[in-house]
Amino acid sequence: MSKNKLKKIKLLLLDVDGVLTDGSIIYTDSGEEIKQFDVKDGLGIRLLIEAGIKVAIISGRSSQALAKRCNNLGIKYLFDGRRNKAESFGQILKQVKVLPEEIAFICDDLPDMSLMKKVGLSIAVSDACDTIINKADMITKAKGGKGAVREVCDSILKAQGHWQNIIEHFP
Repeated sequence: MSKNKLKKIKLLLLDVDGVLTDGSIIYTDSGEEIKQFDVKDGLGIRLLIEAGIKVAIISGRSSQALAKRCNNLGIKYLFDGRRNKAESFGQILKQVKVLPEEIAFICDDLPDMSLMKKVGLSIAVSDACDTIINKADMITKAKGGKGAVREVCDSILKAQGHWQNIIEHFP
């Protein structure tokens, strides 16, 4: 995978179920949906945002848990309830003010395939479906919801020369 593509990234676009989570959907007896997020992924996202790299979420589903997580991490761009993710691409470009080649998209399954073709860097989590893995520019070592997002965040930060400054803030 080319370090040059990582250097160009100004927006990290994330799928949710299977990327920010392990893909499990848990319902309480009252019907409330519960999602589990990885704290290390969250720190990676915060570090990206602090370095001036934008982060956006695109999901076919909507949930209060996701909205709360985005708010907690400082993610300003949430595109949820988007069954056809590729149709939302123009809105993302306009709202976030980036070019397609400046976007890295982390995904895991077939609904993400059309959007993969539109971005500068498509990334599959290691436990993505085979079709997504075969079409991705990069494949994480970690699984979705288990550090894959952090792995990508660290790679972007290192490629763009931010890593040493980050390390110095954690004595």
